Amino acid sequence: MTKRYRPDVMAVNGLNMKVQRGEVYGFVGPNGAGKTTTLRILVGLVRPTSGSCEILGGKPGSSDTLSRVGALIETPAFYPYLSGRDNLRVLSRLAGIDYSRIEPVLEEVELTGRADDRFKTYSLGMKQRLGIAAAMLKDPELLILDEPTNGLDPAGMVEMRQLIRQLGQGDRTVLISSHLMGELEQICDRIGIVKDGRLIKEGTLEELRHGARLRIKARPIDRARVLIGGLGGVGQINTIEDDILLVEVDLARAAEINRLLVGEGIEVSELCMAQDSLESAFLSLTEESDPVE
Repeated sequence: MTKRYRPDVMAVNGLNMKVQRGEVYGFVGPNGAGKTTTLRILVGLVRPTSGSCEILGGKPGSSDTLSRVGALIETPAFYPYLSGRDNLRVLSRLAGIDYSRIEPVLEEVELTGRADDRFKTYSLGMKQRLGIAAAMLKDPELLILDEPTNGLDPAGMVEMRQLIRQLGQGDRTVLISSHLMGELEQICDRIGIVKDGRLIKEGTLEELRHGARLRIKARPIDRARVLIGGLGGVGQINTIEDDILLVEVDLARAAEINRLLVGEGIEVSELCMAQDSLESAFLSLTEESDPVE
């Protein structure tokens, strides 16, 4: 799928991605990478220049798919002088949704206590939560959230993270875009990394972070490396500092490796799991800019 706004502006460049039913999928990339444009295409607000996409088995923007999709794209906008509850009443009336859905969604986003206050008095975090409540009115099969933690303070990010994790339980699919990789790392089942409108890589966190490794601090380091390398089932061994090794091996073998080194007179001062963060994986992948296989 491609979206070109002008001959010199390519917002989405041959993007090919698949979000599986029932998962929380993180769509991650720097600002300007094409995330919001992609989400706008998925809900029918923008048409692709070329290519196509399917959402819940139907065409983006069709009445059938929109009735099963909830979306919060960019900044939520409500009537400032109406209360949170009354804003949801207006939206329910326009969408033909029974008012009985309002109280459950207010409770789900923890806004019941402030539901009668005017929207203009809400904090940024509360405004974001009301936006999610509006997206949840239809009890959607697919929930699309565009940068829901943008501008929130640390406490607000924690609350939003907990809320998204809760919304992603069961059969509901959640597609969330963000440039805050530490947030997505804690809530997503799979991640798609996008740069310059092109999907660089997608997979589970384990796949993107290349799995867990053992971090071993030992002396003499050269002797330790030789001993570990002589074991069966050991993958790549990297020396990252004068006395630290990163070893690709089943973590269950940590005790075995420790016994081997100590038994051979190696001084082991640290042995623990080491795992790349999503951020380091992102930086590595975007620097390489390899296309999805």
